[in-house]
Amino acid sequence: MIDVESKLQPDIIQAADADPLASEWVRYLASIAMTAAATIVAVAIDSNVAIPNLSLIFVIPVIVAGVSLGLGPSLCSAVVGALAFNFFLTEPRYSLAVDDAANIWAIALLFVVGLITSGVAFTSRRRANEAAALRRQATALEGYSRSVATADNPDAAAAITSQTLAAIFRVPAVVMLVAGGKVVVTRQVGGTEPGEAELEAARASLATGTVMRGGIYPHLASRFDFWPVQTGGSHHAVIGLAFDPDERPSAPDTPVKTVASVLALVLDRLHGRTG
Repeated sequence: MIDVESKLQPDIIQAADADPLASEWVRYLASIAMTAAATIVAVAIDSNVAIPNLSLIFVIPVIVAGVSLGLGPSLCSAVVGALAFNFFLTEPRYSLAVDDAANIWAIALLFVVGLITSGVAFTSRRRANEAAALRRQATALEGYSRSVATADNPDAAAAITSQTLAAIFRVPAVVMLVAGGKVVVTRQVGGTEPGEAELEAARASLATGTVMRGGIYPHLASRFDFWPVQTGGSHHAVIGLAFDPDERPSAPDTPVKTVASVLALVLDRLHGRTG
């Protein structure tokens, strides 16, 4: 178990320590900085050489932002680029006013091209991230099946499971072992501690054998989504993940249910050994 925790802990710490708001600001500032650099290059070229379609320089930061920073920063780069092109490179200079109708069309076309490019770049980035996430999940699940099989008690199995789930989804994770309707072991990773609302939702998930989504009636106060782990013995379990409501993955059930099935088999094995 120590080896598993040492491998998974860096990913968990990184996810727990990251400040989403600060990261968002950094991405937007980076997109603006790239657009500013493109503006400097465009102004320098325009002052020395007459080049048609100079506005295309502003498409470059839009593409880079869409691929590396996300849709929002890419759109920001498109808007700032169109304004910068208007302010620095069209007559009258250093004004947002436009005298020539042709420049109006050029600015509008630059903005439209920026929007389309940002959408295409973002879609490519999202697909690449999804593929990387699937590879990470597959690797983590493979390692989990090997590691949890060596667990010599339910506590160790719960700890390995919570570590694995936190590494896969990069959110706080909890595994509760339940016996006689009472939670006897809780192994949690991340900064979100389960409270009474979560315990109630976990018990309801196990009692009904269904997934309980956090923040949805009848468990509006619960911050965790819970999955039941039914076994053939007296010890059952519940898996919980504290997703951000705005960033809940589209299909978390498949990997979670895979982990739940493996955990159920391990708990049955351990129950048979102690029984």
